[in-house]
Amino acid sequence: MAYLLRGLIVIMVAAIGLTTCVALGFIDVGISHIKLAIPAYLYTIFAQAFVMFYFIGVSRLVNNINLIITSEKNLHELFDDAPADLTPYKDKVKRYVHKADLAKRQTIPWTMLMIILGMIAFFLGGAHDTNMVEKTTHSGVAYGFIASMLIGFVRQWWFLGQTHQLLREVKTLFSIPDGQM
Repeated sequence: MAYLLRGLIVIMVAAIGLTTCVALGFIDVGISHIKLAIPAYLYTIFAQAFVMFYFIGVSRLVNNINLIITSEKNLHELFDDAPADLTPYKDKVKRYVHKADLAKRQTIPWTMLMIILGMIAFFLGGAHDTNMVEKTTHSGVAYGFIASMLIGFVRQWWFLGQTHQLLREVKTLFSIPDGQM
């Protein structure tokens, strides 16, 4: 899943990059940047929603496992035959919870900033097109959106790899099938 999400955010950066290059006049594809910005921004929302829910889902899974391990109730959900000593599992799961929550806290704010700045830039582009705001206002917010997108892309790329590894470890530790969350 992490590889699919990495692919989605690469396409997102490419789409916004193409839109920016057309807007700045670096390349000409025969379509205005306005017509490119509409699907590019809608795709950005789509990709970021997937990324955000991936991190939320992994964190939720690990927190649910932590709840089962610490309460020592419903152990049958994790083990066929529950071990008598859960201490090693508790220590590992505590580390997993920290890693999953850290990944969620480090990526979701950038996702939200990206979506909000993109929306504002999109609306200001329409306002500039109707002569309600200056071009510099629209451009400034668009540059802020691009900066947040690039920073968010790097952080998401990194934490997608970390979270993918974490998910592999959790599923191996508790013999959870790959297709199950």
